[in-house]
This record gives sequence, C-alpha cells and structure tokens, in this order.
Amino acid sequence: MSDTTDAESTGSASDDGIRLQKVLANRGVASRRVAEQMIVEGRVRVNGLVVTELGRRIHPETDLVDVDGTAIQLDESKRYVILNKPTGVVSSMSDDRGRPDLRQFTTEWDERLFNVGRLDADTSGLLVLTNDGDLAHVLAHPKFGVTKVYIAKVEGQVLPQTIQRLIKGVDLEDGRIAADKARLLDSSRGESLVELTLHSGKNRIVRRLMAEVGHPVVELVRRQFGPLHLGTLPVGAARELTTVERGALLTLSRRDGDTPTE
Repeated sequence: MSDTTDAESTGSASDDGIRLQKVLANRGVASRRVAEQMIVEGRVRVNGLVVTELGRRIHPETDLVDVDGTAIQLDESKRYVILNKPTGVVSSMSDDRGRPDLRQFTTEWDERLFNVGRLDADTSGLLVLTNDGDLAHVLAHPKFGVTKVYIAKVEGQVLPQTIQRLIKGVDLEDGRIAADKARLLDSSRGESLVELTLHSGKNRIVRRLMAEVGHPVVELVRRQFGPLHLGTLPVGAARELTTVERGALLTLSRRDGDTPTE
C-alpha cells in the first residue's frame, strides 16, 4: 500500500508538513527522483542540519533548506526585485517633498515592496526592492559588511598613489574609511573613471572619499550589491531576481544573519 497521503497527492501540506523531495521538486531544484538522490547523498540541509532520510517532512513557511550550500527559496510570498535607479529619484516609497520616488517602479508587483538601503538622488544604479525584512536587515546593516561596487567619474587625473591612499584609508569627519578595493579604469580629458569596492554604509561615502583625495565626483553609479550585478539592465528598469540570484542572496543572508540552526 502506498504511503502517500491524500494531502500530498493534492499538493497541500498535512499537519506533519510536506516531504522534502516534493518541496525541492516543486521549487524547480530537480525532479523528485533526482531530489531523492540528492538527499541520500547528503547534499541537502534543513535548518543547518544534513538530512539523508527520504521520509523527512518540512514546513516551507518556516524551515530553511539549502542544497550544496546554496539556499532555496521556499516562501513564495517573498519577492526580490532589482532596480536600476535613475538619477533624480529619491530612495523612498513616498517623498514628503513631492520628488520622484520608487513607487513608479513597483506597479508590476502586488506585494508592498521597500528598498534595501539608499542611493542618493544624484546617484544611479543597483537598488534591491523586497518584502523580506530579515534579508533587508542583513543587506543594509553595516555590521554584516556586504560589499558594494561603484563606478565613479571624477574630476582630474587620478594617480596610482591616490588609488593606494584610498585602499590604505582616508580620514573623514566621522572616522577613517578604507576602500576594500580600488582601481583606475580610465583617465582622459581631465576626468577619470575609478572603481571602488566598499562595505561601509555611511552616507555619501564615495563622494566624500573622492572629494577628500581631491577628485570630486561628477557621476556615480552602483554596479554591484553583494552577489548581485547590474549587468545590462537599462536605467529605470526593474526585474525579479533569477533563481540563481535569489539563491546567492538568501545564502548570504543566512550565512551572515542570526538564522536558527535547530
């Protein structure tokens, strides 16, 4: 006699949850047969613990699952969106001064999304929108050290010793800041392109850094946020993260956040 319950056959959870291999198949990780093999091989963890028994049931709303170390999104109510924010738009869902805000980019989604961190109105580039508060906390809080990559067009010819100074650290009014990485991309016609990698979340940090070393910013774009890359997404466009991007982002948040392991 089959041990498949009526709840499983209709796709709904019983009081004891849903079989792990069924959840993995439903989330597009692999076919149920391949998912079973992954479990037997010890490649699947639930709440941080390796699971090898095929009878294991889970609750997708509360349990955390990863395969080969990559987190799997089980909660389908969570939405993750990447936006290439234009200049002239404030990083807020509602601006009390009537300036253009982020609401115009979220009409495609029914969920109430909010922005993770901020970009100045005069800075363009990658901004994450989500309704996942736990993930937003990890991405935005300085203590987790999520890196951001910026491309800055600045005044003047940036010299190698200036790049080294940015890496060694610059004293600002609110403390010493050092770039994780810095490199000169181009220099011509009295301007330079500099790529900066920072984990600091301090206000207008790139502009203040470059001004301190004598090269005020002319244009600034954020190209990368943690594992996410802007790629070819046009300015003013937004899209949902791919499965791979969601996995990378959730893996980061579970690694650095205070997630339960038992």
